[in-house]
Amino acid sequence: MSKSKVYFSSKITKESVLNLYRTLGVELKGNVAVKVHSGEPGNQNFIRPDFWSDMINEVNGTVVECNTAYAGRRNTTKAHLETFKEHGWNAFSVDLLDAEGPDLVLDIPKGKVIKKNYVGKDIVNYDSMLVLSHFKGHPMGGYGGAIKQLSIGLASSYGKAYIHGAGDPSKIWTADHDKFLESMADAALSVVEYFKGNIVYINVMKNMSVDCDCCAVAEDPCIKDIGILISTDPIAIDQACIDLVYSCDDEKKNHLIERIESRNGIHTIVASAELEFGSRDYELIKID
Repeated sequence: MSKSKVYFSSKITKESVLNLYRTLGVELKGNVAVKVHSGEPGNQNFIRPDFWSDMINEVNGTVVECNTAYAGRRNTTKAHLETFKEHGWNAFSVDLLDAEGPDLVLDIPKGKVIKKNYVGKDIVNYDSMLVLSHFKGHPMGGYGGAIKQLSIGLASSYGKAYIHGAGDPSKIWTADHDKFLESMADAALSVVEYFKGNIVYINVMKNMSVDCDCCAVAEDPCIKDIGILISTDPIAIDQACIDLVYSCDDEKKNHLIERIESRNGIHTIVASAELEFGSRDYELIKID
């Protein structure tokens, strides 16, 4: 079995994003959903819409998101749409996938922990997906990347609680931690299968805090910017980002590594690989 290809550029520009997509040579067809993180108001680290503009326009995509399952300014449709406008995402077509219920339920027969995934019902309007991820740390998952965007990111508000609670929304913050990580892998599998693999993933290793873009109060970045990666394999691209963090020469990298390891973040990648919707074995192809 050949290694998954992950293309990498150390140039972190909007032009570089587009160049990597064209180098990948995969055309996303039909109605393209572009999964972003809208950024919690107050967060200083999220990737702004202008950085993604050329890429979103290239695929004529619709920016998509789902409501959160915790207090903030993205937990209701009204507040979330206001946040989209405040952060400049209204430069594009925007679709809050779970703005109106009921959720779409995706079955996960092979799921390790959960057998269903509750996603925003508007996902049925799209033929393919572009997953734009800001790679950084995360308070619960250890790190956030492509797999988290596929799972927590596309889950409805109820679905987010369901994944966090490892199948029991009432245990959103108290479920067994590794079961939560495995539930993310299960949910990601369901989305990959729904789109029959018609997904491209871009991870940006910039503004890397130990905290997620969902944190209104987040630590400043603790490690130097590294680059941009693109792949058709969500597991390979996340593994490549982890490896780049470990192998970089930044003396402050241990702060981010501690966050990843203390939350057993790699377990999400391991569980995903066991579900076989991608591979940890990859070839990193550097593009200038």
